[in-house]
Amino acid sequence: MRRTKVLLVDDEVEFASALAERLHYRNYNATAVFNANDAVQVARKEFPDVMVVDLKLPGGSGLEIVEAIRQFDPEVAVILLSGHGSITSKELLESGSITDYAVKPIDIEELVEKIDRAKQIHDAQVIKEGKDHV
Repeated sequence: MRRTKVLLVDDEVEFASALAERLHYRNYNATAVFNANDAVQVARKEFPDVMVVDLKLPGGSGLEIVEAIRQFDPEVAVILLSGHGSITSKELLESGSITDYAVKPIDIEELVEKIDRAKQIHDAQVIKEGKDHV
């Protein structure tokens, strides 16, 4: 079985790097990037199954990155991270803009559960759409 590809996007380098390392230990193919440009480049090359994206990034929003990536990969599952809970995250979840959301700091086991659920949603969408980059 192919390892789940996870793209972590957060400007907190130590946080994102540590999450990527911990996900590797749990048999995920995790890549951490720290800015919007790298996120788009990596997503275009690797087509992640799940993106874990910080809501607030320097020079923009995590949602802007997601929208840019959805231009070429509309099925990517998105877990939005926020430094605090917000009604905006709940509204986005209900609207279908994101797959799930979490509040930082997040427990690795909670994140793994969210990634696994998001991957199932991603796979179902890819199959429904008849795409071949699963």
